[in-house]
Amino acid sequence: MAQSPRQKLIKDIELSLGGGIIDVELDADHYNVSIDHALDRYRQRSSNSTEESMMILALTKEQSDYVLPDIVIEVKDVYRTVTGISGTTYGNDIEPFEAAYLNTYLLHAGRAGGLLTFEAYSQHREMLGRMFGSEYLFTWKRSSKTISFHRKVKTNDESIVLHCYNYRPEEDLLADVYGGYWIRSWAVAESKMIIAEARSKFSQIAGPQGGTTLNGEALRQDAATQMDKLDQELVTYTDGGDPLHFVIG
Repeated sequence: MAQSPRQKLIKDIELSLGGGIIDVELDADHYNVSIDHALDRYRQRSSNSTEESMMILALTKEQSDYVLPDIVIEVKDVYRTVTGISGTTYGNDIEPFEAAYLNTYLLHAGRAGGLLTFEAYSQHREMLGRMFGSEYLFTWKRSSKTISFHRKVKTNDESIVLHCYNYRPEEDLLADVYGGYWIRSWAVAESKMIIAEARSKFSQIAGPQGGTTLNGEALRQDAATQMDKLDQELVTYTDGGDPLHFVIG
């Protein structure tokens, strides 16, 4: 059975800490929390962790509130696929190529038409949209990932398109040539910090040869230095981020 990207990363972290040569005092839960912290840090601070996408939402009759997936950060706009005007049921009532055909061969037979007719039809469509409700007013609640529509839905057969900003999925981030390396490096530093916390409880272990001194403080300093370096990489966009991209944090 093939390993998941997270399982491969856990094995990579274990080997980076010397697993297989020495006994690393971490369980699966420790590795998972280190990866979770790395993902949270990256999503909070890097624009490379977000993307712009379109989502299809099927509306339910008499229902106004819908809970979206956790990866959604912000809903920018809502587009209807049903217009209900000009005798059409689905899609736009004006399509550029059809308008060009109408403009050229019907309204201006024998000569090429300009853009004025298409502009007139576009304005006509916008006016009908304002009259018959071509848009959905909505409220987005980021904490609960809930979108609320300020309209009574009267049918079950309508789907709308949500223009969203969302986090890139975990598998996509771990496979990213820049972001994946950053997340792996931060997870290794987090794992070192966990080990340092455990080893710092007892600086020395008594033994027949005088005892053993643990390196908890050295591990802590190494992990802290590595984290500072990785934070600086986010500031300089070494992770593949874009200073003009959408980011929350």
